[in-house]
Amino acid sequence: MFNAPELFRSLADPTRLRILGLLRAMELSVGELAQVLGQSQPRVSRHVKILIDAGLAERRKEGSWVFLSLGRPERIEPLFALLDEWEELDGEDPWAVADKARLAAVKADRAAAAERYFAQHASEWDELRSLHIAESEVEAAIARALGDRPVGRLVDIGTGTGRMIELFGPAANSALGIDRSPEMLRLARVKLTEAGIPATELRQGDMYALPLQSRSADTVIIHQVLHYAQQPAAAIAEATRLLVAGGRLLVIDFAPHEREELRTRDAHARLGFADEAVLKWMDAAGLDAHVVEHLEGGELTVTLWSGERAEARLKVVA
Repeated sequence: MFNAPELFRSLADPTRLRILGLLRAMELSVGELAQVLGQSQPRVSRHVKILIDAGLAERRKEGSWVFLSLGRPERIEPLFALLDEWEELDGEDPWAVADKARLAAVKADRAAAAERYFAQHASEWDELRSLHIAESEVEAAIARALGDRPVGRLVDIGTGTGRMIELFGPAANSALGIDRSPEMLRLARVKLTEAGIPATELRQGDMYALPLQSRSADTVIIHQVLHYAQQPAAAIAEATRLLVAGGRLLVIDFAPHEREELRTRDAHARLGFADEAVLKWMDAAGLDAHVVEHLEGGELTVTLWSGERAEARLKVVA
């Protein structure tokens, strides 16, 4: 229940207004907030708790890190509209100017960490990409598959470095990436911040239990992720749960192959998928499914499968 006096009491300390301004620019950990604000983490945590209790901020755990973001738009947007009007009258707060400068250092630290991670793993990714058709052609095929109607609310499961959101987020009403790995989410956060992709959110989550409401997405993408799934049918059923009627699930993965080293070296649980298997799982989840395209041109064939959620048909996958 909305309580205006409590909300304004939560804003009575200038540090909490500074925190909201920083979260408006980007999601931050408590440690990063402390770095920008020049305050101890316990003190920042107390301020953050007050903002969370007032519904002005939200916390989300990613591994050993806790990330903070703004609260629900209906609560936050009127507040920022008021603050923006006051800023036009009185000018920008000097603390806010200084905070923006220090925030640039946080972005630089993130970028440096991302570069180190890429340097450590670049050879592995390059070796896998060398086995199939050029990634640019795969991305062009995905664009063709999605291009016949609006993307709407986009969810990218197993977002990795955020490439699908980088490509299709600008055309979406909102874009949300989910990944189990905190390290990959930090990479994606750096990449998407640098790209300036609007209306983007990143969350840690499991493909079998997505932290999202049912019927909250128009388009769901599972790009080169299903081969890690021990239970691919369950992953497809869970992705389908997110779709509104008429929403689409697009799966991009390998056709069956015999590169056994990918199982041992790269932890692939499945060595590709037959069309019949993927279409069966999609049908069981309640999707009208079809094969979009086979992309040959290397030792591994990349396949695109698409399923549309019917108006009133949802089967339970055993």
